[in-house]
Amino acid sequence: MNQELNASSSKHLRGKYAIVGVGETEYTRGSGCTTRTLGTRAVRAAIEDAGLTTSDVDGMLSYSYNDSTPSPIIAGDLGIRLDFHMDVYGGGSSIEALVGIAMGVIEAGMCNTVVIYRAMNGFSQVRIGGTGRGGRSALSGSSLFTRGIGLSSAGQMFCQSFMRHMYDYGTTPEQVAHVKVIHSEHAANNPKAYYKQRTTVEDVLSSRMIVKPLHLLDCCVETDNGTAIVVTRVDRANDCRHTPAVIQSVVGRCIKPRGDMHYQSGPISTVAGHYAKDILWPNAGVGPKDIQVTGSYDAFTFTTLLQLEDYGFCKKGEGGDYVSSGVMRLGGERPNNTSGGHLCEGYTHGVNMVIENVRQLRHDVDDSCAVGPDGKRQHTFEYGEGGCRQVKDVELTANLGWGTPGIGSAMVMARGG
Repeated sequence: MNQELNASSSKHLRGKYAIVGVGETEYTRGSGCTTRTLGTRAVRAAIEDAGLTTSDVDGMLSYSYNDSTPSPIIAGDLGIRLDFHMDVYGGGSSIEALVGIAMGVIEAGMCNTVVIYRAMNGFSQVRIGGTGRGGRSALSGSSLFTRGIGLSSAGQMFCQSFMRHMYDYGTTPEQVAHVKVIHSEHAANNPKAYYKQRTTVEDVLSSRMIVKPLHLLDCCVETDNGTAIVVTRVDRANDCRHTPAVIQSVVGRCIKPRGDMHYQSGPISTVAGHYAKDILWPNAGVGPKDIQVTGSYDAFTFTTLLQLEDYGFCKKGEGGDYVSSGVMRLGGERPNNTSGGHLCEGYTHGVNMVIENVRQLRHDVDDSCAVGPDGKRQHTFEYGEGGCRQVKDVELTANLGWGTPGIGSAMVMARGG
């Protein structure tokens, strides 16, 4: 019944809102500046990219792990007076959820144009797992239990799902290593990626073990960065600078029967996407086979595999074959994380993969292809190292956000007219 209500109440929003601007700072390890500076730079860049001015923006959303700067401060630095703002405590999967909130508050008449941003010094200050200058966070909530039994970092908390998948379905580390290999190929064509060097399966398997079954190269790259997007109605989007990325469907922070100790409600290797797909696809009016490009959250190689399975891009248990088949590669049937994602471009808690799919839908990805007289890149669709990463004629993309195995968000976008 709940799924039927969600579908009936959300279909009327299909195609009504769009992402019209994207902005980001450099992906670094040592930004040398505050999250206030990173956030301000990213928000300004997104507004300018949209062809808007700060006076056109009246709503702002952000999310953080107490490692960012709140919206009113960023807005004040840019001379933006807000009619609505909200700063959410959250990490992975928040960006797709906040897109849904932005649509809702605009629909409710609370504001007209919303900027969503994430600013983080994720390497030089507050690092996931509690290390770095930020130190360890205070024990509260589920961490009162998990940290006491050695589940502190994301890898420690997620590895049970990965190991169980290997046990149940015979998935091998060699198969999953292809996620890193393919994303590194994409990053090699991305001038702004932190890691641009192509990686082999052997490189992944010979890197040091972090927590079984995760090798070092199965894990994302920690970076400092600011990222932002601008959401508004399609009727306003048509007056903006670029072809809009029109939002077809959003799922916001859907959870398994338990969102914290998710392994108490099996199967352990089933993730929140198993439930989210029943909202995502009916509301979008399309299915996995219609999607041409995916942006599947790759905090680890395994997170990409599990999501692609549970959102229906392949059958449960066939994820190892899917990710190692070449289907995710540029030039393949359905490229994934064409910027290099979290494994190679930079870690942003999901925003960079949304930004990448927006650019894919514009048919104007910022790769190494030459820029023509009209200011647009002349994409060659030749995907050798240092070459193109634009997917030809892409019209439909999906972003699959990951918070934990038990929490996830997702979004489908289409190229505007």
